[in-house]
Amino acid sequence: MTRKSTGGATLPTFYIPHGGGPCFFMDWTLMGGPADTWHKTAAWLRGVAASLPARPKAIVVISGHWEEPAFTASAAAKPGMIYDYTGFPPHTYQLQYPAPGAPALAERIIALLNAAGLPAHPDPARGFDHGVFIPFLLIFPDAKIPVVPLSLKEDLDPEEHLAAGRALEALRDEGVLIVGSGMSYHNMHAYRTPGATAPSEIFDAWLTETLGKGERAHRWKGLARWAEAPAGRNAHPREEHLLPLMVAAGAGGEAPGRRVFSDVVMMARISAFQFG
Repeated sequence: MTRKSTGGATLPTFYIPHGGGPCFFMDWTLMGGPADTWHKTAAWLRGVAASLPARPKAIVVISGHWEEPAFTASAAAKPGMIYDYTGFPPHTYQLQYPAPGAPALAERIIALLNAAGLPAHPDPARGFDHGVFIPFLLIFPDAKIPVVPLSLKEDLDPEEHLAAGRALEALRDEGVLIVGSGMSYHNMHAYRTPGATAPSEIFDAWLTETLGKGERAHRWKGLARWAEAPAGRNAHPREEHLLPLMVAAGAGGEAPGRRVFSDVVMMARISAFQFG
């Protein structure tokens, strides 16, 4: 049953695919793929806002493109743009997402993490990398809701990221949407080859089953040992695009995860998951 707070419905958490570079805002045939490569993912992202029980007051985004020695929250009042992709058309370096930051929320995030025994710090200037602004140009294109980027911890320990999510769970009752932004399959050498197809399906099936387990302890045990999963290291030779899922799952509390979107892109299965 959905929990209620004095501010309204408790928001779910999400793990979303943010695509490849500025993929939703260009002709993908320029990258050697069919024009409709990312159409289904874009359509699903555009529908996320309508699926929520209430419009968020603020958003926390954990992107697979930001790592720090300790968890770090952007305290920038007016975050700038970080065009952390190369080789794309010139117009994609002009994309803007002028959502405000939320310094007070950044400080609350840091306090919650510290209280859970997880060192955390503010960054006064961190802007929006493409794991933030590319999907949110589709999810909330009006860019009116404050957004706080939150880093990964560079040791990429899955249990610490689950614990970080659990520390932030209370924010969901305060109208804050927590989103992990990555890719459920992220083997850059295998995309667009038959070598991606079977392993991505195998890992996706394992991930869907593991996240759907009824008891949180069982889910977390599986997630903590994701590298031992079938095709785990094939799907993620390096896990920075999977770790945002751990934060979203941790913040999801007792609720199991469910797959809410899936498609085959560049010969690989990619999926999105919701908690709560």
